[in-house]
Amino acid sequence: MQEISHGKVTVVLAHGAWADGSSWGKVIAGLRSQGVRSAAAPLPLTSLSDDVAALDRVLERIETPVVVVGHAYAGAVIASTNVPKVAALVYVAALAPDEGETVGDVFYRAKPHAKAPQLEPDHHGFIWLPEEAFAVAFAQQATPHEQEHLAAVQRPLGVASIGAPVSCPTWKDRPRWFLVAEDDRMIPAQTQRFMAQRMNARVRTSAADHMPMLTDPSAVVDIVMEAVSEVAAGR
Repeated sequence: MQEISHGKVTVVLAHGAWADGSSWGKVIAGLRSQGVRSAAAPLPLTSLSDDVAALDRVLERIETPVVVVGHAYAGAVIASTNVPKVAALVYVAALAPDEGETVGDVFYRAKPHAKAPQLEPDHHGFIWLPEEAFAVAFAQQATPHEQEHLAAVQRPLGVASIGAPVSCPTWKDRPRWFLVAEDDRMIPAQTQRFMAQRMNARVRTSAADHMPMLTDPSAVVDIVMEAVSEVAAGR
């Protein structure tokens, strides 16, 4: 049996709305324990084009094939990069607009959860998540300390990020995986399953909330490692 070197593949992690790169901390540690290098792309969340540019700047610094992982809103970001070294995509409770769709189209596809927050932009055109929503809907399975940290470091989402139509998404011609978070109160699980089926992704499930990387990191590491192993093996 041929030995597979996971060190030949790098993982780039893209955070979603109301989060930052620190949300991937447990996943970064889990990947490192298996010999896989990773980098968290710092997305400004100001517009879809700005966020894709920020992701591309991180990808430019990497010489190996890359598995890109997107959480929530960042599903649209990872599918909008055209960098050839992207060898596979992993969606973690993520949004996956098809060509011509916007993030808003798929986010509001299903009736929102009863505890999902009402979202309105401020006068600068940014949407902030109410502080209480982190414990009620965003990461209800997290510890109080983790919920407080998420609220303190949140990055607001620019309205321009959710209203831009996506061009032909990269998931149409790259291997793709999708982790469905069954207890997600921000993006209903039924919406996640719809997108995963439409993109013909390999699907795994977790009983986690909207933040599996925080509340069920082993499930995230497992699905990412599945993608890493296939890329490293040249499949």
